[in-house]
Amino acid sequence: MASKKKKKNSVKSSTTNNRLTIHTIADNRRSRFNYDLLDHFEAGIVLTGTEIKAVRAGRVNIRDSFANIRNGEIWLHNLHIARWESAGPWGHEPTRSRKLLLHSEQIRKLGQSAGEKGLTIVPVRLYIKGHYAKVEIALAKGRHRYDKRRVIMQRETDREIARAIKDRTY
Repeated sequence: MASKKKKKNSVKSSTTNNRLTIHTIADNRRSRFNYDLLDHFEAGIVLTGTEIKAVRAGRVNIRDSFANIRNGEIWLHNLHIARWESAGPWGHEPTRSRKLLLHSEQIRKLGQSAGEKGLTIVPVRLYIKGHYAKVEIALAKGRHRYDKRRVIMQRETDREIARAIKDRTY
């Protein structure tokens, strides 16, 4: 009996390695300034058809949004996704509450931690991973005004030191 040769899969390399392209849509830079970010989580987000089209077009604002836990589910509030023009009057509501998708153990951990005084859940970044919209959320503690000033002063001194070192090396 003649042995048959097995054919190698002619699959493209982009699917053989498990790398997914990540395209950042919106970044909440104010959250890094207003809060001390403690734990980060990646969550899926439930969107309608016109919402995902607007997200892919980059028509999103996450500056004033926040998350809370209700009935064992985590919800994202005040995330503004602009209306899709082609949808006409049947489009989505721009600032509706949207459900986030996390494992129940992660939701339980967030719920216990957010119950502590001064901790909240804020979105840090909205991005497309593969074909899915994802939100990076963080457990955060609010900063006081004097903490914010201290961060600004530290950043300025670091810049001055880096500038002085750069000038000396040339």
